[in-house]
Amino acid sequence: MSHLHLFTSESVSEGHPDKLADQISDAILDECLAGDPSSRAAVETLLGKGFAVITGEVKTEVYVEIGDVVRDTILEVGYNDIYYGMDGRTCGVLVALNKQSPDIAQGVDTGGAGDQGMMFGYATDETPEMMPMPLAMAHAMMRHQADIKRTKNSLGLRPDAKAQVTVGYENGRPKVIETVVCSCQHDEHLSHDEVRERVQEHIIQPVLEKYLDVVDVAPDIKYHINPTGKFTLGGPEADSGLTGRKIIVDTYGGFCPHGGGAFSGKDPTKVDRSAAYMARHVAKCIVAAGLAKRAQVSLAYAIGVAEPVQVVVDTFGTETISEEEIECRVKAEFPFSPRGIAEHLGLRAPGMRYKPTAKNGHFGNPDFPWEKTDAAERLK
Repeated sequence: MSHLHLFTSESVSEGHPDKLADQISDAILDECLAGDPSSRAAVETLLGKGFAVITGEVKTEVYVEIGDVVRDTILEVGYNDIYYGMDGRTCGVLVALNKQSPDIAQGVDTGGAGDQGMMFGYATDETPEMMPMPLAMAHAMMRHQADIKRTKNSLGLRPDAKAQVTVGYENGRPKVIETVVCSCQHDEHLSHDEVRERVQEHIIQPVLEKYLDVVDVAPDIKYHINPTGKFTLGGPEADSGLTGRKIIVDTYGGFCPHGGGAFSGKDPTKVDRSAAYMARHVAKCIVAAGLAKRAQVSLAYAIGVAEPVQVVVDTFGTETISEEEIECRVKAEFPFSPRGIAEHLGLRAPGMRYKPTAKNGHFGNPDFPWEKTDAAERLK
């Protein structure tokens, strides 16, 4: 039997303080773009016990009631009682936003990138959503956690939660689920055994069953459910929340490099976001076209310059034609300037909303326009 290579990825719930900060930043961005599609923003949110601080840059022609947007987002996630350490109806909101620097704007106004940096996109055929299996499973568990918290309130689960899945790979393919970690905030009256039973039945088991047709469960699989024994204190009361602090959760769970730029709160001129979406779109089209089983697309930009300084494709030896040919086809078929990306993916289209991307990752959700693979036909 060949040696198994273990790989672990994590996800966090919509009630995790960092993810809540991401949702607030994107909710503010959405309100700006809804009233003024040409808005530019890079909104940062800091959360603590009973308060939110909103800072960064915004240039828009529309008025946004920031306090209402912040409080509504907090309430949507389930922080609606001071008993939880955060009540969206009464929390304090401090707003300290500035306009975009004119030094940056002069380069963006001509169609240039809003920043320098590197962006990576990845796709694999190991799951239907073309995402790495450990991350896809961890995200699915956190989606279940949010659904259960809303629909089965009697179970006593609260908004904050984390999941982690370890999968054993054999010859580059997922073979067996080795370890599952799931920590869920809960009401104080629940015992550790009660929490373990409820999390196992309602969150973990449904996800495992979904993947059993493509991967096995190890006979000695390890479950770590609330391994500290108690998780009643959570959310911004237990730990601060900050926009952009879950960039690996947001992307590919560690399966490919990360340029370091966060997504939430940024408009499409910020290539940290838009170019990362384009890189994913192209990588997914490469796999969907049957040109490779795995693909990574890396881009790099100079601030104020429209075209990327780098477009590189890596197919990890799984390609059906040469990497050079795939790269040539990619460069011929896809636009990579900020304006071209926004138009191709509809990033400023009416009805485009970014807040949903701040839950369960920015990739793998078929509702997101960069997940469509219609362009794959043009690569064949």
